Amino acid sequence: MKRSPLAMVLLALLVEAPMHPYRMQQMIKERGQDQLVNVAQRNSVYQMLERLVRERLVRAGGTSREPGRPERTVYEVTDEGTATLHRWLAEMLPEPAREFPEFPVALAFLPTLTPVETRELLERRLAALTGRLAEIEGQAPPGLPRLFLIEDEYRATVLRAEIQWLRTVVADLADGTLTWDRAFIEETASRFT
Repeated sequence: MKRSPLAMVLLALLVEAPMHPYRMQQMIKERGQDQLVNVAQRNSVYQMLERLVRERLVRAGGTSREPGRPERTVYEVTDEGTATLHRWLAEMLPEPAREFPEFPVALAFLPTLTPVETRELLERRLAALTGRLAEIEGQAPPGLPRLFLIEDEYRATVLRAEIQWLRTVVADLADGTLTWDRAFIEETASRFT
Protein backbone atom coordinates (compact mmCIF):
# COMPACT_ATOMS: atom_id res chain seq x y z
CA MET A 1 0.00 0.00 0.00
CA LYS A 2 1.24 3.47 -0.83
CA ARG A 3 1.73 5.45 2.35
CA SER A 4 -0.39 8.45 3.15
CA PRO A 5 -0.51 10.80 6.13
CA LEU A 6 -4.09 9.82 6.96
CA ALA A 7 -3.26 6.10 6.82
CA MET A 8 -0.36 6.73 9.20
CA VAL A 9 -2.51 8.65 11.67
CA LEU A 10 -5.17 5.93 11.69
CA LEU A 11 -2.63 3.14 12.11
CA ALA A 12 -0.94 5.03 14.95
CA LEU A 13 -4.28 5.53 16.72
CA LEU A 14 -5.07 1.85 16.40
CA VAL A 15 -1.63 0.92 17.74
CA GLU A 16 -2.71 2.79 20.90
CA ALA A 17 -6.04 0.95 21.19
CA PRO A 18 -8.85 -0.52 19.10
CA MET A 19 -11.56 2.04 18.36
CA HIS A 20 -14.40 2.97 16.07
CA PRO A 21 -14.03 5.52 13.23
CA TYR A 22 -15.99 8.26 14.96
CA ARG A 23 -13.66 8.09 17.98
CA MET A 24 -10.65 8.20 15.65
CA GLN A 25 -11.93 11.38 14.04
CA GLN A 26 -12.61 12.90 17.48
CA MET A 27 -9.09 12.07 18.69
CA ILE A 28 -7.50 13.51 15.53
CA LYS A 29 -9.29 16.80 16.19
CA GLU A 30 -8.66 16.77 19.96
CA ARG A 31 -4.94 16.30 19.36
CA GLY A 32 -4.75 18.97 16.67
CA GLN A 33 -3.74 16.38 14.12
CA ASP A 34 -6.41 17.75 11.79
CA GLN A 35 -3.68 20.28 10.99
CA LEU A 36 -1.59 17.38 9.66
CA VAL A 37 -4.28 15.43 7.78
CA ASN A 38 -7.53 16.46 6.17
CA VAL A 39 -10.46 14.94 8.03
CA ALA A 40 -12.95 17.70 7.33
CA GLN A 41 -15.09 15.09 5.60
CA ARG A 42 -15.90 12.26 8.02
CA ASN A 43 -16.12 9.96 5.01
CA SER A 44 -12.35 10.27 4.47
CA VAL A 45 -11.70 8.31 7.68
CA TYR A 46 -14.15 5.58 6.68
CA GLN A 47 -12.75 5.33 3.16
CA MET A 48 -9.17 5.08 4.43
CA LEU A 49 -10.21 2.42 6.97
CA GLU A 50 -11.80 0.40 4.16
CA ARG A 51 -8.53 0.65 2.24
CA LEU A 52 -6.51 -0.39 5.29
CA VAL A 53 -8.83 -3.39 5.79
CA ARG A 54 -8.43 -4.42 2.13
CA GLU A 55 -4.65 -4.26 2.56
CA ARG A 56 -4.92 -6.32 5.78
CA LEU A 57 -3.28 -3.62 7.86
CA VAL A 58 -6.44 -3.23 9.97
CA ARG A 59 -9.33 -5.55 10.76
CA ALA A 60 -12.76 -5.23 12.25
CA GLY A 61 -12.49 -6.36 15.84
CA GLY A 62 -16.11 -6.35 16.90
CA THR A 63 -18.72 -3.75 17.70
CA SER A 64 -19.44 -1.34 20.51
CA ARG A 65 -22.58 0.44 21.55
CA GLU A 66 -22.82 3.53 23.69
CA PRO A 67 -26.13 4.55 25.26
CA GLY A 68 -28.26 6.43 22.75
CA ARG A 69 -25.83 5.69 19.89
CA PRO A 70 -25.96 3.22 17.03
CA GLU A 71 -23.77 0.13 17.09
CA ARG A 72 -20.28 0.91 15.79
CA THR A 73 -17.60 -1.28 14.30
CA VAL A 74 -14.38 -1.23 16.32
CA TYR A 75 -11.16 -1.62 14.33
CA GLU A 76 -7.80 -2.93 15.45
CA VAL A 77 -4.38 -2.88 13.84
CA THR A 78 -2.85 -6.10 12.57
CA ASP A 79 0.78 -7.11 13.04
CA GLU A 80 1.30 -6.25 9.38
CA GLY A 81 -0.26 -2.83 10.01
CA THR A 82 2.12 -2.13 12.88
CA ALA A 83 5.09 -3.27 10.79
CA THR A 84 3.92 -1.08 7.88
CA LEU A 85 3.62 1.97 10.13
CA HIS A 86 7.16 1.38 11.44
CA ARG A 87 8.49 0.91 7.89
CA TRP A 88 6.85 4.14 6.73
CA LEU A 89 8.37 6.03 9.67
CA ALA A 90 11.80 4.56 8.92
CA GLU A 91 11.45 5.78 5.32
CA MET A 92 10.06 9.24 6.12
CA LEU A 93 12.15 10.42 9.04
CA PRO A 94 15.64 10.31 7.47
CA GLU A 95 14.80 11.22 3.87
CA PRO A 96 13.33 14.64 2.95
CA ALA A 97 10.28 14.08 0.79
CA ARG A 98 9.97 15.57 -2.64
CA GLU A 99 6.93 17.70 -1.95
CA PHE A 100 5.32 20.28 -4.17
CA PRO A 101 3.76 22.99 -2.00
CA GLU A 102 1.89 25.83 -3.71
CA PHE A 103 3.64 28.78 -2.08
CA PRO A 104 7.02 28.40 -3.84
CA VAL A 105 5.15 28.11 -7.14
CA ALA A 106 3.36 31.39 -6.43
CA LEU A 107 6.70 33.02 -5.54
CA ALA A 108 8.15 31.92 -8.89
CA PHE A 109 5.55 34.05 -10.66
CA LEU A 110 5.80 37.28 -8.65
CA PRO A 111 6.92 39.17 -11.78
CA THR A 112 3.33 38.89 -13.06
CA LEU A 113 2.22 41.11 -10.17
CA THR A 114 3.33 44.58 -9.17
CA PRO A 115 5.51 45.06 -6.09
CA VAL A 116 2.58 46.82 -4.37
CA GLU A 117 0.20 43.91 -5.05
CA THR A 118 2.84 41.46 -3.90
CA ARG A 119 3.43 43.34 -0.65
CA GLU A 120 -0.30 43.47 0.12
CA LEU A 121 -0.73 39.75 -0.53
CA LEU A 122 2.34 38.80 1.51
CA GLU A 123 1.18 41.01 4.39
CA ARG A 124 -2.08 39.03 4.42
CA ARG A 125 -0.11 35.78 4.45
CA LEU A 126 2.04 37.12 7.29
CA ALA A 127 -1.07 37.91 9.33
CA ALA A 128 -2.56 34.46 8.64
CA LEU A 129 0.65 32.65 9.61
CA THR A 130 1.02 34.73 12.76
CA GLY A 131 -2.51 33.64 13.72
CA ARG A 132 -1.70 29.99 13.04
CA LEU A 133 1.44 30.22 15.14
CA ALA A 134 -0.55 31.68 18.03
CA GLU A 135 -3.05 28.81 17.75
CA ILE A 136 -0.31 26.19 17.84
CA GLU A 137 1.43 27.83 20.79
CA GLY A 138 -1.84 28.14 22.70
CA GLN A 139 -3.28 24.67 22.22
CA ALA A 140 -0.94 22.45 24.23
CA PRO A 141 -2.21 21.43 27.66
CA PRO A 142 0.20 22.51 30.41
CA GLY A 143 2.55 19.73 31.46
CA LEU A 144 2.13 17.60 28.34
CA PRO A 145 5.54 16.01 27.66
CA ARG A 146 7.49 17.27 24.65
CA LEU A 147 7.26 13.87 22.92
CA PHE A 148 3.52 14.43 22.39
CA LEU A 149 4.03 17.96 21.08
CA ILE A 150 6.95 17.32 18.75
CA GLU A 151 4.95 17.79 15.52
CA ASP A 152 3.57 21.09 16.84
CA GLU A 153 7.08 22.14 17.83
CA TYR A 154 8.24 21.44 14.27
CA ARG A 155 5.27 23.26 12.69
CA ALA A 156 5.79 26.26 14.97
CA THR A 157 9.51 26.39 14.12
CA VAL A 158 8.76 26.29 10.38
CA LEU A 159 6.10 28.99 10.80
CA ARG A 160 8.48 31.22 12.78
CA ALA A 161 11.10 30.89 10.02
CA GLU A 162 8.57 31.74 7.30
CA ILE A 163 7.19 34.66 9.34
CA GLN A 164 10.70 36.07 9.78
CA TRP A 165 11.43 35.65 6.07
CA LEU A 166 8.10 37.25 5.09
CA ARG A 167 8.78 40.24 7.36
CA THR A 168 12.09 40.78 5.56
CA VAL A 169 10.54 40.49 2.09
CA VAL A 170 7.61 42.78 3.01
CA ALA A 171 10.05 45.35 4.42
CA ASP A 172 12.18 45.15 1.26
CA LEU A 173 9.07 45.65 -0.86
CA ALA A 174 7.97 48.58 1.30
CA ASP A 175 11.30 50.43 1.13
CA GLY A 176 11.96 49.63 -2.55
CA THR A 177 14.95 47.34 -1.95
CA LEU A 178 12.99 44.63 -3.78
CA THR A 179 11.21 46.03 -6.80
CA TRP A 180 10.62 45.41 -10.48
CA ASP A 181 8.85 46.76 -13.50
CA ARG A 182 8.31 45.62 -17.08
CA ALA A 183 11.62 47.07 -18.30
CA PHE A 184 13.56 45.30 -15.53
CA ILE A 185 11.87 41.97 -16.32
CA GLU A 186 12.54 42.29 -20.07
CA GLU A 187 16.16 43.35 -19.55
CA THR A 188 16.77 40.46 -17.15
CA ALA A 189 15.15 38.00 -19.54
CA SER A 190 17.36 39.17 -22.42
CA ARG A 191 20.54 38.87 -20.30
CA PHE A 192 19.82 35.38 -18.94
CA THR A 193 18.21 33.56 -21.89
